[in-house]
Amino acid sequence: MVDLVVRSRRTVTAGGERPAAVSVAGGRIVAVDGYDADVPAAEDTDLGDLALLPGLVDTHVHVNEPGRTEWEGFATATRAAAAGGVTAIVDMPLNSLPPTVSADALAVKQRAAAGQLHIDVGFWGGAVPGNAADLPALDAAGVFGFKAFLADSGVPEFPPLDPGQLAEALAAVDALFVIHAEDPAHLHAAASSPAYADFLASRPPEAEHAAVATAIEAARAAGARVHILHLSAAGALPLIAAARDDGVRVTAETCPHYLTLDAGEIPAGATEFKCCPPIRDAANRDRLWSALADGLITCIVSDHSPCTPDLKRRDTGDFAAAWGGIASVQLGLPVIWTAARERGHTLADVADWMARRPADLVGLTGKGRIAVGADADLVALDPDATFVVDPGRLHHRNPVTPYAGKTLTGVVRTTWLRGRTVTGEARQGRFLTRS
Repeated sequence: MVDLVVRSRRTVTAGGERPAAVSVAGGRIVAVDGYDADVPAAEDTDLGDLALLPGLVDTHVHVNEPGRTEWEGFATATRAAAAGGVTAIVDMPLNSLPPTVSADALAVKQRAAAGQLHIDVGFWGGAVPGNAADLPALDAAGVFGFKAFLADSGVPEFPPLDPGQLAEALAAVDALFVIHAEDPAHLHAAASSPAYADFLASRPPEAEHAAVATAIEAARAAGARVHILHLSAAGALPLIAAARDDGVRVTAETCPHYLTLDAGEIPAGATEFKCCPPIRDAANRDRLWSALADGLITCIVSDHSPCTPDLKRRDTGDFAAAWGGIASVQLGLPVIWTAARERGHTLADVADWMARRPADLVGLTGKGRIAVGADADLVALDPDATFVVDPGRLHHRNPVTPYAGKTLTGVVRTTWLRGRTVTGEARQGRFLTRS
C-alpha cells in the first residue's frame, strides 16, 4: 500500500499531458500508472479533469529576512509560494542583513528561516568586492551558486563587481554564477517623474547588451558557467546564442512581468510596475516569447522582490524614487498560463519553463517533474477557471502588485509538498543544499 494516489486525466509529465495515477510513498513518486490503475493507497484523490502539474521551482526569490523582514519574510514568502503552486525556492543573497556573502552569514539566514518554511528553500551565495576568499566555504556549505551585480544593486551592503573582480570571483570557485546584467556605463540617473517612459529611458537596452557581453567574455576566459538573470532586453539574445554555439556555458532566464506587461500601457505614477531591468515594449516581449519557444531562454522565474508600500512611493508616483521590484511568487503560474495559452503553448511547456528547467539549473533533479523517484511535489490546477487578482488575497507580506484587478486564467486548487498538502499554517518545508 502506498501513502497517496493522485489521479488526473491531465497529468503533465515530460512526455506531455496524459491520464495517469501518480503513486506516492515516503514523500517520493513511486509509480506513474494509467488513470484507472488499481493501486491500494491510504488516500486516493481523483482530480478528474483538473490538471496535475509538478510543483514549480522558483530560483529567483528575495525573502529579505533577517534585517528587512518588514519587506518580506520566510513565513509569508513561502506561504505565498505554496498558494501559487511553487514548492521550492532559492533565496537571493541580498536585501537581508547580513547579506549571504560568507558561510557565517548563511548560518544566520538559516537560523532566521528555521521553523517558518511552508515549502523547501535553498540559498544563493553572494559575490561582492573583496569576498572571493569566502566563496569556497560558502560553496562547501551548500549554496547553489553565487549572485553578482554588474551595476548598483540598490542596497549599499551588496556592491557590484567590475570586470576584474568578476574574473577573480569566477577563478575562486567552480560554481554557477548568476549575473544581474546591466552595465553602469549605459545607465542614467532618472529624473523625478511619474512618467514610466522617463524611467525606461534611464535604463536602455544597451545596458543589458553590454553587461551580457561582459559576463559572456568572463565565462569564456575562465571556462566558467554563468546564467543571465531576469533578461529583459531581447537584443541581447543573439549574443547569448552565438556564445552558446561557441561552447561558452551561458544560459538565461526571464520573468512573468517581461512576458506579459507592456511599457506603453503602464499608467502614469503606477510605481508598482517598476523593476530593474525595466519592462519594455510589446515587440521586445514577443521576441522573449520566441526565445522561450526556441530554448534560448531556458526558464521563467518570478524575481519576487517586494518592499514596504512607502518605498514604492505610491503616494507620489515618482518612478525615480520608488524601489524597483515586483512581487509575484503567488501569481506567476496563472500570469504565465493566461498568456501562454493565448500564444498556443501548452501546460507541458509551462511546466517545463517553470518547474523542470529551473530545477535542472541548480541541480535539483529530484524536483520539478512528475517522474518515478522525484519528490512528490504536485499541483492541482484548474486550467480553465478565471479569477480577478485581489491584493487582499495575496499572502506575501506587502501585497502590492501590478496585476491588481487583472483577470487571469488558472486557479491552483491544491499544492502537495512531498505528498502532503500545503495548507494554512502547515510548515513542513526543508532546507535544500547543492548535492
